[in-house]
Amino acid sequence: MKLDMHAVLVQPLLTEKLTSIRETTNTVGFIVHPDANRVQIKQAVETLLKVKVARVNVMNVLGKVKRLGRFSGKRSDWKKAFVTLQKGEKLEMYESA
Repeated sequence: MKLDMHAVLVQPLLTEKLTSIRETTNTVGFIVHPDANRVQIKQAVETLLKVKVARVNVMNVLGKVKRLGRFSGKRSDWKKAFVTLQKGEKLEMYESA
């Protein structure tokens, strides 16, 4: 499926765990489009953020089942990507956060 590069990256993922991973292994996290693959994610990060990517790991996260009284619902599933940058590369948007 052909996706627009701006549609591939939904938003950056900022958690305490990813902050420690970013500082030690130069890896950043993104919430990505559910239909995006590794190649599309790599191309989107390299062109939009102007950094060199060493590797991309992708994980599908299943939504939790939640209840409110007798009613049951499910949060939506989503996909996250861990992007490892090459040596010497860093993203400026994470430096100020």
